[in-house]
Amino acid sequence: MKILHLITGLSRGGAETMLARLVTHMDRARFPSLVVSLSDETGLGPELRQAGIPVFALGMRRGRPSATAILRLREIIRRERPHLLQTWLYHADLLGLLVSAFSPGLPMVWNLRCSNMDLAEYSWPTRAVRHVLARASRRPAAVIVNSEAGRRHHAALGYVPRRWELIPNGFDTEQFRPDAAARAAWRERLGIGEAQSLIGMVARVDPMKDHATFLAAASRIGAAHAEACFVLAGRGTETLAVPSGLAGRLHALGERDDIATLLPSLDLLVLSSAFGEGFSNVVGEAMACGIPCIASDVGDAASIIADCGTIVPPRDPSALADAVIDWLGRGEDFRRRAGDAARRRILEHYAIAVVVEAYQRLYQTLAGQG
Repeated sequence: MKILHLITGLSRGGAETMLARLVTHMDRARFPSLVVSLSDETGLGPELRQAGIPVFALGMRRGRPSATAILRLREIIRRERPHLLQTWLYHADLLGLLVSAFSPGLPMVWNLRCSNMDLAEYSWPTRAVRHVLARASRRPAAVIVNSEAGRRHHAALGYVPRRWELIPNGFDTEQFRPDAAARAAWRERLGIGEAQSLIGMVARVDPMKDHATFLAAASRIGAAHAEACFVLAGRGTETLAVPSGLAGRLHALGERDDIATLLPSLDLLVLSSAFGEGFSNVVGEAMACGIPCIASDVGDAASIIADCGTIVPPRDPSALADAVIDWLGRGEDFRRRAGDAARRRILEHYAIAVVVEAYQRLYQTLAGQG
């Protein structure tokens, strides 16, 4: 049963990462996959190809609809003859909707990855696309969400699919695991002693991630704990203005492809998102590495973290700083026990094998329901 995955791009974001995990862990004898990017292959494309996954790029420019891209996608569908079309993110959902009109008998599944997106922060075409998708939401055979918050939010927007399917993100717990050697190597690289606290945030620079709140909280934490250091990773973080009080103590690394080795070096993972998260990949990755997480109350963060970390209100630097200071004050042994519990939680509820099997069951059920 061949699955064609259509996604807006292959940069290192949450949806793109989950797609890569899914197609590389699926039973390829039963469910061979191919990936089509609306734009280019930059980011995860080479890795997917190296793993044996066929990758195609339509060459669309951001915000520029292209009849040529639609024709190329139709040709790929005609040549590859997939049994199911799985789309990821709004613009891919829209393109999938258009080409499905010319592909009778091909079931289509949308995959929603966000919750309460504040689209006032983005361009008006994105708002228009979401409006069209809500009105057409009975067209797909199913709509997958990775969070209950995402399902509620889209239902409130007018999505009325024939079938909702909640499948959370999944994590490779062999790749993401506690690693003393990686911890020591990164701390030596950053010039951070083992006795110093290292607080990190892994997120691209985007309005939803709210780095301003993180930086404001970090300034408060740094004033209270002279030994505390900070690290930012993600596309655009290297361009952020560092508060003067954090000079020499905050390391902005930009986009990385080695997050699995960076996370074990942390004492705490922080996610300061203001809106839009469904199921944050980096929270699950950090928990799998045995790192307690402090996250804003956006999406399903509270149910994912449970009692293995702390949830704070979004856009509240004081609350975020107080939570980090509280965790630093509890000591290393307490953080280690909480980190052990966090890893157990990922192993029990969000292991990649369990999540992949949920996708495979759905695909098998939907086969032939065009």
